[in-house]
Amino acid sequence: MGTHETAGRPPTRSTRRTFLTASAAATAATIAAPLAATPAAAEEAVAPPGPGHPVTPQPPDRDLSALLREVDRERIEATVRRLAAFGTRHTLSSQDDPVRGIGAARDWIYQQLSGYAATSAGRMTVELQSYVQQPASRIPTATTITNVVATLRGESAPDRVYVITGHYDSRCTDVMDAVSDAPGADDDASGVAVVMELARVLATRPTEATIVFAAVAGEEQNLYGSTYLAGQLKKAGVDVQGMFSNDIVGSSTADDGTRDPRSVRLFAEGVPTAETPAEASTRQSVGGENDSPSRQLARFVRDVAENGATGMGVRVIYRRDRYLRGSDHISFLRQGWPAGRFTEPNEDFAHQHQNVRVVDGVQYGDLPEFCDFDYITRVARVNGATLWSLAQAPGTPKGVTIVTTNLTNDTTLRWQRGNEPDLAGYEVVWRETTAAEWQKVLPVGDVTEVTIDLSKDNVFFGVRAVDRDGHRSPVAFPKPGS
Repeated sequence: MGTHETAGRPPTRSTRRTFLTASAAATAATIAAPLAATPAAAEEAVAPPGPGHPVTPQPPDRDLSALLREVDRERIEATVRRLAAFGTRHTLSSQDDPVRGIGAARDWIYQQLSGYAATSAGRMTVELQSYVQQPASRIPTATTITNVVATLRGESAPDRVYVITGHYDSRCTDVMDAVSDAPGADDDASGVAVVMELARVLATRPTEATIVFAAVAGEEQNLYGSTYLAGQLKKAGVDVQGMFSNDIVGSSTADDGTRDPRSVRLFAEGVPTAETPAEASTRQSVGGENDSPSRQLARFVRDVAENGATGMGVRVIYRRDRYLRGSDHISFLRQGWPAGRFTEPNEDFAHQHQNVRVVDGVQYGDLPEFCDFDYITRVARVNGATLWSLAQAPGTPKGVTIVTTNLTNDTTLRWQRGNEPDLAGYEVVWRETTAAEWQKVLPVGDVTEVTIDLSKDNVFFGVRAVDRDGHRSPVAFPKPGS
């Protein structure tokens, strides 16, 4: 192996080849010592042979641990209760009543986020993003849809963007009923509370990449607000490298009493919605049905958020969303961006989308009384660990290819070098084709091409970037190339 190139040098198009065999792996690990991982936990499948060492989760650093401690349960509860107190937040409800309806909720959210932005030393800006939705599905007359968007601009990689949303509109039994009470505590004041609390905590912290915190409207009618937000970002040419919808994250108790207070579901689709049939066919022919950008993002979430600091496990569901349901991440998937949906493990359908009513002296409906605010706080910490780790790490490697033009028993990978000033290098990861998670990792240094003495026919490979502080990017799955 040649001389290790120093981290932080100006971007170049390196063509240096690094040949790694089982005997050379120790040398590579020594040279790239800052990139090495810690000892592994037991894997669900037998790790493949060859160089490298087991993949292990990324532990929280001091800054992340401090950030997660600041997530405030009392503030989250106050936000949910305040949003529920607007009576209804139906998209077709009043937009100019100062105390009831979606307009009053919109103005309150804007005021709160603007207060958080005031603590950001100019890094965070807040806007009301509005457009008029003409008559369409569940919109009988032309209606103004308004998203409340806070943007925390990154300092060294501001063009790389991550988005988190919750929808602040609500509904009751009849989706067209804009008059009856629809407090929407779980669906989805809980998600908005997560977004707002993280905006508050992160406003005071410089980040490398940009984070967009959005309370979107029109979700219950047909994802109108998030569709507009994603479309505006696409028109602006924004590089959205990850998006998360928090929708129904208020309780861990199902309608049959089942509880799972230490788990949150993360839905992640397989073959991307935006892929053409030809692209999907190519992916399936070479492998990678389980390696969409959204599923790499979901693996990243587990890597950084399943730790003692969040107190939660992340149950990744290999689906776009639940049956008969769809949340705001779908608007971003349609634009070709990786996205996922956080939601509670067991839903209580007796309370969701039901008019407020009293049965045998018990009040029902989507009320704050049925929320678990400790649970929402833990979900917020999962999101906080994810956003901070994404925003402080290098971006997901681009242009990753696996050479498939030669009949060989080794594997050559190539990629484009990122331009982050603190980039230290790259790691190659791989797993058995039957394994769900990455199993082995090998630091390869600050290069853009590597050949590994392991057959590409037998395992799946990926590439991730690492900075000088050990922050790792999501994995990029390679496309076949020459």
